[in-house]
Amino acid sequence: MRDQIAEALKAALKTQDKRRTGTLRLIQAAIQDRDIAHRGAGKDPVSDEEILQILSKMVKQREESAKAFEDGGRAELAAQERDEILIIRDFMPKQMGDDAVQHACRQVIEQIGADGLRDMGKCMAVLREKYPGQMDFGKASGLVKDMLK
Repeated sequence: MRDQIAEALKAALKTQDKRRTGTLRLIQAAIQDRDIAHRGAGKDPVSDEEILQILSKMVKQREESAKAFEDGGRAELAAQERDEILIIRDFMPKQMGDDAVQHACRQVIEQIGADGLRDMGKCMAVLREKYPGQMDFGKASGLVKDMLK
């Protein structure tokens, strides 16, 4: 994934796409920050799975910022945040639809034999492992909770 991001940055620099260039540099900086933290803790460099987590976090941050800007009457800044979300999502797996998320939740519940809310953590752990970056785990958590009641 690092190579993919680096190639996209080179292409953005050649086309002089300032928004894309800036966003890709932010992605690389976030990955490098995590690498430095790992080095300090004696861990291996960041894996592709961790890069997906970083990207998911960046998308979530921008969604919150866009909402705050809209609430504050700053539509142009909200639009910038949404543009950055689209650029970041280019490097993430395709998001699952609502029906697919429900199906995946049901499957996991059946797979681990969950029979109550006390098994919710196990279900969410399996979902995060099977579908990294492919679903909104906040929504999935609500679905799992409803299914386990």
